[in-house]
Amino acid sequence: MRVVIRRHLLVIAVALLGSLGGCATPPPADDQEAITDFNETNDPIEPTNRAIYAFNNGLDTVIMRPAAKAYRFLVPGPVRGGIHNVLSNLGTPVQLSNDMLEGKPRRAGDTTMRFLINTTVGVLGIFDVANNWGYQDHDADFGMTLALWGLPGGPFLFLPVFGPSDPRDAIGLGVNAAMDPFTWVGQGAAVRALDWSRFAMNGLDQRERHLDDIDSVKKTALDPYATFRSLYRQHRQAQIEDVLNDKRATVPVWFPESSTPSTVIYSPSVSPNY
Repeated sequence: MRVVIRRHLLVIAVALLGSLGGCATPPPADDQEAITDFNETNDPIEPTNRAIYAFNNGLDTVIMRPAAKAYRFLVPGPVRGGIHNVLSNLGTPVQLSNDMLEGKPRRAGDTTMRFLINTTVGVLGIFDVANNWGYQDHDADFGMTLALWGLPGGPFLFLPVFGPSDPRDAIGLGVNAAMDPFTWVGQGAAVRALDWSRFAMNGLDQRERHLDDIDSVKKTALDPYATFRSLYRQHRQAQIEDVLNDKRATVPVWFPESSTPSTVIYSPSVSPNY
């Protein structure tokens, strides 16, 4: 099993085992308001989650935020956009697999056409030509697939490096890695270097794209941890509802059909990891 899967599973295992180290104490039984708030928060291992948040925030302060600022300063916007498009195009196999597992053939058709168009006319994915031709991008991962299958998210988790999550999405991380063809193709130092480079560039790309939003939360929120927890849940629910509400008819894959975009409460396509 290649290094990408091992990396994901190790991170998840550390988070889940570390969660045994501390649990938030439930409020007194006679304080109904506090009990209701405790249940809605659904963060029974909050002390451990906050410790992991502090660790991630330290990494972000020392490494990720300065790197993202340097990336924004040194690399022109159109070039950054092209890099983002290439990274998205490389993630198409995982996206397509989940479209099919979610039982959304129209979305699977859009994903297929996006890959074919952007890989060819879009010059290996540098240009998002498919979007202008009516094949819009959308979110799809195994955590969302499990949600559509009826699996509840469970209690809140803050994963090392990866950030806000829950048991369902933590499982999804590992399965997404297993779905990725790049996990299985090739061997040797060169392939491992490409794997790590792609992983690092994905993180840098996402951090730069949400640089201002995250700075704003950290500057204005009284409790950034609680704010990120709430925003993650709202964003995740919006993604799931977007799939559920996509009831477009299945038409030939080559025929674009516009969809009504849903209202997304929080813009990042991946959850903040700090």
